[in-house]
Amino acid sequence: MQAKPRHGESVARRAGRALRRVFASSAAAETEALTRAAHAIQQPVSTGRQLAVSSIRGGAGKSTVAALLALTYAHYRSDPVLAVEADPALGTLPHRLGAREVRWSGTDLAQIVDPAMLITDLTGYLLPFTGGGWLLPGSQGAIGTRLDLDTYRTVMTSLRRHFATTVVDCETLPAEVARTALVTTQARVLVTPATVEGVLATASVLEWMGGVHPGLLPTCVVVLNHTSPDGGIDVRKAVEHLGAGGAAVLPLPYDRHLAGGGAVRTELLGERTREAAARLAAEVMERAVSRGPGKQRRT
Repeated sequence: MQAKPRHGESVARRAGRALRRVFASSAAAETEALTRAAHAIQQPVSTGRQLAVSSIRGGAGKSTVAALLALTYAHYRSDPVLAVEADPALGTLPHRLGAREVRWSGTDLAQIVDPAMLITDLTGYLLPFTGGGWLLPGSQGAIGTRLDLDTYRTVMTSLRRHFATTVVDCETLPAEVARTALVTTQARVLVTPATVEGVLATASVLEWMGGVHPGLLPTCVVVLNHTSPDGGIDVRKAVEHLGAGGAAVLPLPYDRHLAGGGAVRTELLGERTREAAARLAAEVMERAVSRGPGKQRRT
C-alpha cells in the first residue's frame, strides 16, 4: 500500500516562507517571474511542437520531469496537450500522471490510426490526466515490451496536427527511439542527476549532439535534477560547463513529494518546484518555437 503523498516542503519551511512574505517584497518579484513564464508557455503555435525528454541513465528523474512538463503545459495552455510514453519497458509516465488503468498503447494506436480521424476519434484511445491533457501509454504494463521505430514514427506523425504540444518520455540514450526523437522533435530535454557523475555523462551526450547537428544544442534544455536534499555539486559551475555549447541549464530543486513517487499532484509540490517547473516549461517552449535562443520565432 502506498503511503500518503507528502507535501513538497516541510511545515516549518512553509511557515517560514509565509512570515517572510509579510515582511518582504519577494512575492511581487516571484509573481512577475511566473507571469513572464506563463506568457512564454502560452505563446501560439501554428504547427504542433513535439518535445523529447531523455537521459543518459536510469533513475535520473526523466519520467518525473516529463510528467511535470505535461502537467504544466496542460495547466497553462488552452489547446490540446499530449504526453507520450516512448519508454514502455521501464517507463513510469502513466503512474506519474495518475493513470489507474491502461487500455491502449502506442503500438495499438499505430495499427488503427487514420489521417481522416478527428481528435474526438483519437481521444477514445487516450487517457485523460489532470489539467485537461491526454496520455498515450507505451505498453499495457508488460515488462520487456519494446516500442519499435516504425510505430513511434507513425504515432508521432499522425498525432502532431491534433496536439499543439506533445511531451515525449523517451528511453534512455543511446536507444534507437531516443536518438530518433532527439533529431526529429522541435526541442529536447536532457535530465541529469545533480551529481558529478551525472554532469560528466551528460556533457558527453551534449558533445555528441553537437557533432550530429549544430542546430541541436541551441534547442536543448538540461535539467539538473536534485534527487536528494543534500547538494552534491556546485550548481553554478555545472551550469557553465553544460551550457557552454548553447544549451540552457536549469536546476530542479529537491522536492519531498516528487521523491516519494506516485502520481504527481501539483498542489503538493513545493513552491520552488512549481516555479522551477514553470521556468523549465517556458524555456523549452521558447526554444521549440524559435529553434534556439535569440533567433526570430517561427510559428
